[in-house]
Amino acid sequence: MNVAIMQPYLFPWIGYFQLIYQSDIFVLYDDACFIKQGYINRNSILCQGQAQRFTVPVPGASSNKRISELRFGDQVEKIVKTISQSYSKAPYFRDVMPLVEAVLSHPERDITACCQRAIETIFNYLDIERKIIRSAVLDYDRSENAENKVIGMCKALKGDMYVNSTGGRHLYRADAFAAQGITLRFLQANNTEYAQGNHDFIPYLSIIDVLMHCDPEQVKQALKNYHYVN
Repeated sequence: MNVAIMQPYLFPWIGYFQLIYQSDIFVLYDDACFIKQGYINRNSILCQGQAQRFTVPVPGASSNKRISELRFGDQVEKIVKTISQSYSKAPYFRDVMPLVEAVLSHPERDITACCQRAIETIFNYLDIERKIIRSAVLDYDRSENAENKVIGMCKALKGDMYVNSTGGRHLYRADAFAAQGITLRFLQANNTEYAQGNHDFIPYLSIIDVLMHCDPEQVKQALKNYHYVN
């Protein structure tokens, strides 16, 4: 059983979705503290040939609060309008924009629920099934250090392989996981270039940009554009 764990991000870049794609169970780590100025509630879209940041407000946001304790604000009309105007001429705008708007405007504002809804909406659109759960429902020792928390979540799920993004190579030790019967691997995510208009390709944008410019089969191929490293 292949387990991957990440904090919930709203419409993140495709590398996040590659991590989900290769997993059997993906855990939204909402026991973690909220990261101000991070990517939980923000990302970038393409606007007039340039990357432009969008941010969904989180009232009462604090690095002393867990993600599971916080909610997105409901003032999203401007964000929806900006995305709509930016992609109105994109080839898959008519298919994708209603999905994006439905997620952003949904009355349930819990951060994890919104992010999970976005992920599941996108995977449904791509006709892909993946199991996604939130860490808040798992039975593991939350007083442990970061490495042992991850090991605890994997054991709670009976996972025998844990895959993290390459950014976590300094956090986790293969021997510590092996001692618990878990194989540790790291995923190197890659961007797939695609036509964005009459300008040079701009990488690392929100998955929204990929969906607006690529048909579902192209997106599914892009989800496979990764490799494992030690």
